[in-house]
Amino acid sequence: MMLDRRPLLLGALAALAAPPALRAQGAGAWNREAYLAAMQASGRATTITEQAFAAIQARKATAVRRIEAYLNQRFGQADPAVVRGFEALPREYFHWNYEGRSNGAANAYEADPKPWGIGYGSALSDYLGQAYMTQACQAKPEHVALEIGTGSGFQAAWLSRIVARQYSVEIINPLGTAVQRIFAPLGLNNVETRVGDGFFGWPEVQGGFDVIIVTCAAQYVPPALIQQLKPGGRMVIPIGQPFRRGQFLYIYTKDADGRVRSRKDVGVYFIPMTGAMMQQPRPRDAASPEPAPAREGG
Repeated sequence: MMLDRRPLLLGALAALAAPPALRAQGAGAWNREAYLAAMQASGRATTITEQAFAAIQARKATAVRRIEAYLNQRFGQADPAVVRGFEALPREYFHWNYEGRSNGAANAYEADPKPWGIGYGSALSDYLGQAYMTQACQAKPEHVALEIGTGSGFQAAWLSRIVARQYSVEIINPLGTAVQRIFAPLGLNNVETRVGDGFFGWPEVQGGFDVIIVTCAAQYVPPALIQQLKPGGRMVIPIGQPFRRGQFLYIYTKDADGRVRSRKDVGVYFIPMTGAMMQQPRPRDAASPEPAPAREGG
């Protein structure tokens, strides 16, 4: 994701503590050896020097503070659960190009957050944009969430540190198949992914979803996603034309009586939703954004 915003550069350097997900599994501190073991277990064997690994860890505390300051600016107050979720994850583990089989860990926690290619036309979105979308979801510990567009897996992993159960769908077969292996080595056992067309959601999940987050640009809201959104649920979705500026994030909510409301939020830029979205004309009863001015908050 690329969000219209100015990165905030604040904070001081500090060391990284072991991610809670790893501690919960009885593992030791998150160090170079733990990183290499997790990478190998996920099918992405690699190497990294002690010096390079230490440099990555030294940047994390600053990135956490940058996220907190950014969310304070955008929302008035950062959700502590969102900040803790980022702290719990080793983002360097998700910096990997699946098509080129190359390690991009050295880019993690960059001072000027930006998207990073992960192969097959997909990207690891910038972490401030992901932070914004995560807080916009208003996820709670009891929630069941669905992500459309697994990509690197980082957004699903982040939400999994907040919600009870996280589902994610990826349409690109080689990417989705490979990313399915990365969650277990970190002890992220409440994440389930599959390869499929996110246009149709995940209808087999009984009861639907409290949160739906779409991480690709849709030309209209897929009807199945509206149907699978629980009463009281919330969907965050970019809407706009493929590979064009003028995309906006929309927030959809469903009332207890089933009435759907929408609000236009910030300007964004995403790769397009493919599959049925590109092949099927917009249904007459597809949810339509209500005209509203863009606003920089959630």
